[in-house]
Amino acid sequence: MAERAHVPVGKTAARAAAILDELLRDYPARDFAVELWDRTRWEAAPGSFCRFTWHIKNPAALRAMLRSDRELALSESYLRGDFDVTGDLLAVFPVAEYLTEKQLTAAQKLRLGALLLGMPSQDSGDPRAEVRGRLHSKSRDRQAVGFHYDVSNEFYQLWLDSRMVYSCAHFESENNTIEEAQEQKLDYICRKLRLRPGERLLDIGCGWGGLILHAARNYGVQATGITLSHRQLELARQRIQDAGLTSRCDALLLDYRDAAQLGAFDKLVSVGMVEHVGESNLPEYFRTAFSLLRDGGVFLNHGIGRAGNRKKSAHTTFTDA
Repeated sequence: MAERAHVPVGKTAARAAAILDELLRDYPARDFAVELWDRTRWEAAPGSFCRFTWHIKNPAALRAMLRSDRELALSESYLRGDFDVTGDLLAVFPVAEYLTEKQLTAAQKLRLGALLLGMPSQDSGDPRAEVRGRLHSKSRDRQAVGFHYDVSNEFYQLWLDSRMVYSCAHFESENNTIEEAQEQKLDYICRKLRLRPGERLLDIGCGWGGLILHAARNYGVQATGITLSHRQLELARQRIQDAGLTSRCDALLLDYRDAAQLGAFDKLVSVGMVEHVGESNLPEYFRTAFSLLRDGGVFLNHGIGRAGNRKKSAHTTFTDA
């Protein structure tokens, strides 16, 4: 580590300094600064441009770096506000990967363990959802969705586009705004589905209704969206009413496993929902989708996946939690 800019430090900060030195001593060309809760600060390595500053606001955050589930622990520590970053956020990722993948020797573990004994433990609330029931059961999935999406529609309106499309956009030009890119994404989906007027379309995991509204308005389909979020449903239905599309568009509070009651559809779409299904439930998910389709129907499933040949982490990761 570079020389400290602020002295003297308290015992806890001194221990933190020793921990950071142990963790980052071998980090190549350190291009960031570290600032502790007491304003103790380490500048970037001599000759390196400081791309960001890592603000450690709670000494308990350092324990998160050494838990067996380091990736998950670091993410939760950030959500609690135990640390923050100012500067170039993209420059943080190499450091995060270095810390989560760092293999400690037995001697390093002993030294760090001794230092951590003098550090405070995490006493703030757990940000994870308190869900009960069998993994990916209908009731547990409803609880998980409610925890994530029912915080408030106003929260999501702060950072999503006006349609509140909660998935990646489709930029046809570097000059596209997020509004244009999300509209292009919705239209791209509709064209890939080859939607025709009068067809029945089901959107599994419809969010706030952006896709079903676009499809009903621009392609003349009978569009139905299903979600497990009460707040998403509330806003989707309000938007359908405001658009004057209640005769051709609807949103329902319904699990995809119960969608058979809606009858058969010409086209199915699901955008960014399959990630929540669970690997063991994928066969049921696709069987259910197939059973909902009329002969010759089309199902477009869009999700984020992991290559089958990619080694799976031995620890609990943020996306696995």
